[in-house]
Amino acid sequence: MNEADWRAWAEQATTGLGLVDAQLCLTWLNPALAEALALGPRRAIGQPLAALLGEPAVAEQAARARDEQRTVQWRDLRLGEPDRRLDAALQPLGVDRLLLEVHVLAPALADHSPVSASLRGLAHEVKNPLAGLRGAAQLLQRRVGEAELKALAGMVIAEADRLAVLTDRLLYRAGLPLREVLNIHAVLERVVALLEAEPAPLAIRQDYDPSLPELRGDADRLQQLLLNLARNAREAGARTLTLRTRAEHGVRLGERVVRTALRLEVLDDGAGVPAALRDTLFEPLVSGRAEGTGLGLALAREIAHEHGGELRHAGLPGATLFTLWLPLEQG
Repeated sequence: MNEADWRAWAEQATTGLGLVDAQLCLTWLNPALAEALALGPRRAIGQPLAALLGEPAVAEQAARARDEQRTVQWRDLRLGEPDRRLDAALQPLGVDRLLLEVHVLAPALADHSPVSASLRGLAHEVKNPLAGLRGAAQLLQRRVGEAELKALAGMVIAEADRLAVLTDRLLYRAGLPLREVLNIHAVLERVVALLEAEPAPLAIRQDYDPSLPELRGDADRLQQLLLNLARNAREAGARTLTLRTRAEHGVRLGERVVRTALRLEVLDDGAGVPAALRDTLFEPLVSGRAEGTGLGLALAREIAHEHGGELRHAGLPGATLFTLWLPLEQG
């Protein structure tokens, strides 16, 4: 993406973005950064970075980012009032320019969950590649003529947007889910489309109960939960994935019994969960793979709990079953 295209994209971005020169002064900022700093562009341009972020130590660390050509990050900076807090990162763009990225933290962030606390450190690593991915997909969509390729580029754009929103909501707003009426089968079909677009896709079997009522929840969160389960299955060597939905009555979820619940099964024929991990399977940073982060299943369980449901595991190698239970009552 050239600079003109990048700036056009950045002007519309909800993440605060700015450019900093070799003297560590701001030379350009987007509207989101102006709002985050509570400064108009005319007042902000030319200001030293340390003054903008309200922390003298920023100057020394920013100089290190410039001189050593590496990214530096700041957590929980306070701007003026105690309740105005932000995270920031500074990334070199050559020897004479740096990219500033700022995320305003919502007050609810003080209530950390174990998973969100673990994920928060990944935020700055995720946001920049997502922005580049989206920009590249936009350019590709404009330039290709084949309808199928345009549709695939559109899918990349939609997923980049979804993940950007999901990352912000998970890491900076305490993970509060939306509560909208949704059709769980529409969410599943979106998951299937994404899985089928990946290299060496799984063979997917769909066994849906068409009589299921709609439920209230966050479609993006539930999609992420299901993608995590499906990709874990593939990494465990699965070749076939079965997605099954049913309604169950009188189901205990936590401390209560719900009259009607959704039972959504994700069954795969992979190697399964190692016996040593079964008791700690859903805990953060627990993984059976050397390169694994151990966050996928922990996040999936957290999303289930946010919706008043549960995620359970059962099965043996060759028949691994994860079951998502969600209340269908419209309270």
